[in-house]
Amino acid sequence: MSTRIAELDGGIEETGLSHVINRDQVDLSHGVILYVEGVTVSFDGFRALNDLSFAIDAGELRCVIGPNGAGKTTMMDVITGKTQADAGTVFLGQTIDLTERTEYEIARLGIGRKFQKPLVFESHSVFENLELAMKGPKGVWDTLFYRLDSEQEDRIHEMLKRIDLAERWREPAGLLSHGQKQWLEIGMLLMQDPQILLLDEPTAGMSEEETERTAELFLSLEGKHSLVVVEHDMEFVASLARKVTVLHEGRVLAEGPMEMVQNNERVIEVYLGR
Repeated sequence: MSTRIAELDGGIEETGLSHVINRDQVDLSHGVILYVEGVTVSFDGFRALNDLSFAIDAGELRCVIGPNGAGKTTMMDVITGKTQADAGTVFLGQTIDLTERTEYEIARLGIGRKFQKPLVFESHSVFENLELAMKGPKGVWDTLFYRLDSEQEDRIHEMLKRIDLAERWREPAGLLSHGQKQWLEIGMLLMQDPQILLLDEPTAGMSEEETERTAELFLSLEGKHSLVVVEHDMEFVASLARKVTVLHEGRVLAEGPMEMVQNNERVIEVYLGR
């Protein structure tokens, strides 16, 4: 079986006998990009996560649902290093233990997170927002003398098309609608070539048309990136029609195709309602 490895910071060290994987390379040889195993987090005696375990396949689009207080935000906090787990492990691929990394290191490894409120540079143009988000040297001198090459410009224009903002590229981001700002922030994350995108209620405050366009965008990313979408909008989740994980009281209550989850008696009882 061939080993698929995503290179991040540096290449593979070569020895006289074999190739040794650099510690910042993501080993996807088993087809799984994220393992959350037995994670427990307590706040003042309250267990926000209670022996939580699940896995995300490379290139998978996974939806996570559950009632308020189910542990969805805490789950993302642990994956991104914002919150330390009391117990358990979180692995990126086969070899990288995220619980031993800082928030900055985890972001560098290719885990992008989008919060509910869009975070864009409103006084900068749409194009400039994508340019600023692009991976590359960020030192003072690098910034002063940095110039886009034609390949980078083409990449930004391709992203503008993907997020449906090609006609607004010169305008300040502050003039965009709420939904368009959400798309711009997603585009900014994509410019960083993420391994995984964690998206917290990305359609909150969107119009019906914007929500439909967001579903199309996410489906177009499937297979190219791994997406974990936390949502309350069940119609939106159903439109993605992929594997769904239901959290309740800090652990997995049910997991599987949307139809199976919708018909699960416990899910109906604690979340969907009768």
